[in-house]
Amino acid sequence: MSTASMIRAGAEPVILPPTGLAASLRRIGSLVARYMYLLRSSGVRLIELIYWPFLQMLTWGFLQKYLADSKGPLAMAAGVLIGSVLLWDILFRSKIGFSTTFIEEMWSRNLGNLLTSPLRPTELIAALSAWSIIRLSVGMVPVAIAAHWIFGFNLLDLGLPLVAFFAVLVLTSWALGLIAAGIILRYGLGAEELAWSMAFLLLPLCCVYYPVSVLPDWLQPLALALPPTHVFEGMRSILLHGVFDASELWWALGLNAVYLVVGYLVFTWFLRSARENGTLLRLGE
Repeated sequence: MSTASMIRAGAEPVILPPTGLAASLRRIGSLVARYMYLLRSSGVRLIELIYWPFLQMLTWGFLQKYLADSKGPLAMAAGVLIGSVLLWDILFRSKIGFSTTFIEEMWSRNLGNLLTSPLRPTELIAALSAWSIIRLSVGMVPVAIAAHWIFGFNLLDLGLPLVAFFAVLVLTSWALGLIAAGIILRYGLGAEELAWSMAFLLLPLCCVYYPVSVLPDWLQPLALALPPTHVFEGMRSILLHGVFDASELWWALGLNAVYLVVGYLVFTWFLRSARENGTLLRLGE
């Protein structure tokens, strides 16, 4: 029945939410703006974004300075230490930005309201992803500048591959964030520790501070199945040998495509289960 027919029949017309790409972008932008207002209203939140990366950079930077003053292979290895720390923080901070924003919606019992509104799950994921990049930029750009000023390490020395490395690590963080969000949807806030620990569980296998060859032979295939491993191997190749290995980048991108699909399927599966079981509005309890 058309809207005109409903009006003539005395029935109230059903107002459908606006559709199309413009409406979708407007909903995503509105959610990102909401997160921006929350950040602006709390100086503590803003300080926290910079505090931990800056503290880590100082700690590892002074260790690098100590190793650089020594002789032998340790002096050469020290040159990549801060680079490893900064690239790892890109992955970790982007993952935390995605997951904690999602969890805050559960803490405030607002997730059910969002998902019963015209906002689609894909738009929620897009808003969380965009916000994770904004949070990452706010926290990491000042720290990278401080690393150059205090220790003389310029992350831009990686050149154009830095952009690719950044993209790979952010995509990995989104895949991990989707998996963590799906598990939290299934098991509730009792599983929120995954938001913090999931990236650290992968830290030994990602070979952040050492090459893959250090690992036992049986563990190396598992490490090479993780996209960040190829990023850190590529970074060491550039800083230590001046060579960019494009194959590492393509392996990382291919693996990320797989993990993103898995993360999306996990998230949508558990979201559908929460809706069908009627637990969506009780997830904050």
